[in-house]
Amino acid sequence: MSSPTQLQPLTAGMVRLAREPSFAQLATINPDGSPQLSQVWVDTDGQYLLVNTAAGRQKVRNVRRDPRVALQVIDPRDAYRLFVAQGRVVEITTVGADEHIDRLAQKYLGQERYPWRRPGEQRLILKIAPERIRTGATPLD
Repeated sequence: MSSPTQLQPLTAGMVRLAREPSFAQLATINPDGSPQLSQVWVDTDGQYLLVNTAAGRQKVRNVRRDPRVALQVIDPRDAYRLFVAQGRVVEITTVGADEHIDRLAQKYLGQERYPWRRPGEQRLILKIAPERIRTGATPLD
């Protein structure tokens, strides 16, 4: 994966929103140049945005070919409390991905383990470096 041109820091409010069970949509670029949009669970390590997915999905194939993405994170209680980060996937890893999807299942579903795991499924974490961020009308800080 390529390194970001310039990492834009997440504010404390963005970190809080990404750590809440917020709705998120990830846009990637299909081979023909058209957009591909996926509803995803989102997390953050405080600097990067993290999306957990399964190997073989279209979004994974897309970011391996072209790491540019956009990720929109929206508060389900206030649709104007949001941020959109444009950036790049700088790492795709299996390290910690199984534990991460279980933490996300706890966050989003209140369940200890991710309930839709398929036999032999390989989980991946997409690490997104935000390069440009814009916010909605409701302040995040």
